[in-house]
Amino acid sequence: YISVGDSVELSLQSSFQPGMKLEVANRSSPDSYWVASIITTCGQLLLLRFSGYGDDRKADFWCDVMTAELHPVGWCALNNKNLMPPEAIKEKYSDWTEFLVQDLTGSRTAPANLLEGPLRGKNTVDLILEDSVLELQDLSDPFLYWPARVIQNVGGRLRLRYAGLTDEHRAQDAWIFYLDVRLRPQGWALENRLALQPPTALRPLKSAPDWQKALEDAQLDGQKNPLPLEVFKDHVDLPRHSFRTGMKLEMVSRWEQLQICPVSVTKVYNDVYFQVTLDDASVDATPRRVVCHANTPGILPVQWCLKNGVGLERPRGFEGQDFDWADYLKQSGTEAAPESCFPDVSSNRGFAKDMWLEAVNPHRPAEVCVAQITQVRGRLLWLRLEGVLKQLSECLVDVESMDLFPVGWCEANAYPLTAPIKAVCQKQKKIAVVQPEKQSVLIVYGSDSGSANGRYTCSRIFVNHRCFSGPYLNKGRIAELPQAVGPGKCTLVLKELLSMLINAAYKPGRVLKELQELQDQSWECQEETLKAKYKGKTYRSTLQIIRLADQIPDFCRKVCLKLQCCPNLFGPVLVTDKCPENCSLQTKTKYTYYYGKKRKLSKPAAGDETAEGDVAKPARRRKKRKAIFVQKKRRSTAVDYTPDSDEEEDEDMALQSGSEGTSSEPREDHTDASSVEVASSRPRRAASLRRANSTGHVEEEGQLVLDRNPLEWSVDEVVHFINSTDCASLANIFQEQDIDGQALLLLTLPTVQECMDLKLGPAIKLCHQIERVKVAFYRQFAN
Repeated sequence: YISVGDSVELSLQSSFQPGMKLEVANRSSPDSYWVASIITTCGQLLLLRFSGYGDDRKADFWCDVMTAELHPVGWCALNNKNLMPPEAIKEKYSDWTEFLVQDLTGSRTAPANLLEGPLRGKNTVDLILEDSVLELQDLSDPFLYWPARVIQNVGGRLRLRYAGLTDEHRAQDAWIFYLDVRLRPQGWALENRLALQPPTALRPLKSAPDWQKALEDAQLDGQKNPLPLEVFKDHVDLPRHSFRTGMKLEMVSRWEQLQICPVSVTKVYNDVYFQVTLDDASVDATPRRVVCHANTPGILPVQWCLKNGVGLERPRGFEGQDFDWADYLKQSGTEAAPESCFPDVSSNRGFAKDMWLEAVNPHRPAEVCVAQITQVRGRLLWLRLEGVLKQLSECLVDVESMDLFPVGWCEANAYPLTAPIKAVCQKQKKIAVVQPEKQSVLIVYGSDSGSANGRYTCSRIFVNHRCFSGPYLNKGRIAELPQAVGPGKCTLVLKELLSMLINAAYKPGRVLKELQELQDQSWECQEETLKAKYKGKTYRSTLQIIRLADQIPDFCRKVCLKLQCCPNLFGPVLVTDKCPENCSLQTKTKYTYYYGKKRKLSKPAAGDETAEGDVAKPARRRKKRKAIFVQKKRRSTAVDYTPDSDEEEDEDMALQSGSEGTSSEPREDHTDASSVEVASSRPRRAASLRRANSTGHVEEEGQLVLDRNPLEWSVDEVVHFINSTDCASLANIFQEQDIDGQALLLLTLPTVQECMDLKLGPAIKLCHQIERVKVAFYRQFAN
């Protein structure tokens, strides 16, 4: 795993440093102590070596800061304790007092507050307690400082509030990592003859006397709770710079996202700090300035963008078609800052594209987000922040930024992490024909839009949830899909989109097979293997997926046609209100009745349909019914015209359970078990007399006789019919899902179970009533 900068690594180290001296209880001599040096640390464990052993490490020993008897140098003298060397080296020196004087001269003793009291054994970061006071450098003037109080410490990332401000000014709080060079211990400014003044931008908030009172209070608070100097042990001294006024350079913009701009050195404060100003020749230009030092992240030499294939923003007011540094320097009479002025501009510290990390949202410094690296150029990283509005989700950072953290950092520090946005779906019934309102969700892939391979990179492909979903796709599942997929590499985006569509199907294996047949000689494709799961089985198929962005509209349209859904269900065009195809006015059956092909229903065989009141012989009727109704289904959602069956539920269950194929691909030649007439020796339970029920439908000899074609039934008529049966408790489902007569005739046991979320028993009971309608439809209206 790549460590994200040295800052986080340093924050995890012990406050103790190798070489520190302390006094340790001597194990060989009770009530005696001896001086030892810290060799290394591991958390709260210290590896120690008694003074006098030199480079001999055979007697090194580990001890726990929290349990061992450890004291700062001088503790024995203050407490009248014996200080004597271990027995093993007792004879090594004749004058141990002189040896200790030489050994301790110039060495650093372990601080007393780290060996005892509330700070005992704490890491460096943990020494920074809430209400501790530090001094913070002004952003616009490196010689100005002001006290700031620690409000929150998150693994070394400090939320600071300027002295004099209260909770009502929390929007002015600063978030800064404890190793930042702008932070100093209290008293540092005065010791270095620097001014203590409130930040320039905040001065209007209070009067001068109020600011002075706030300064005095902060200094008193700092004296009461002094911050251990060990906090600053890892702070680096800034190197001298060699910039001169008038030099030009490139810099990552502090004001605009993802921009690198030409800037000029406009002021040199001293050999550490200098000022740069954004180049702007426009009439209404407002100077934009930044205080920098030699290690400031984001400063780059001239021509860096050109060498790394990155776009450089032209200065405002620049005249000319193309920006060229040579001409620009010549026209302005200036020089480029030499590369020796900059830190190593090529070191990427091991970062690579598609790595994940956690990063601060530059627009909301209190927020840390899941982030993915989308591009690496030299020491610059392009990040995409997850869970952030699209227009604010991309940022450009330096590899040395202290706003980057390893994966798991927020969790380790109990700080909320802004995770990727996902479709949030409360547990609800799956529906086939109703479009619920959903939040827009965007799945984004790393984009190579800035590369030469733009023709293989597509923008977003939208899933237009309100468009007609056709016979294969479950509208309830479509509603749960993200609103868009992309941008990214064409094959990756389309593979993800097709995978989602396959898994949103009633029978994923069937859709997989349909897509396998989709080909076009004009497409430039590559083969991708997709899979689908259905009822515990996994189906795999190799599909042809296009590679070129300009072929996406044609590809998406032909996929839609293949799946017999609205041509705008998915594609590069977002349908915001009304679909141009007017597909919202269509129902399942109007689009897909016999799969959109104008085929007439097969006429029944001669002698099959009996006249009203006639009774066919059982044996003959079974034979004819089998010849007519047992059909090899060409498509999984075909309208099932099946006879009324009065068998018990357990028999129906056995028949339905055998209807699925068991091969690696769903069987297309299986017999719909609900269509099979099962011989029974039991008498039929239907009455032999013709009678009318409450709906106006007539039952004759146990068979339903309809007074109106069910294809013309409205939703209310369907609900009215279900209410007249022993499935009345399920009528509200038909109302909620807008199931009209045409949709009713399409329902089968699998779709009833899945879309209505019913258990097997109630589903079979309901299908029995639907089968009665289907039989009546066939007998009365199919011709």
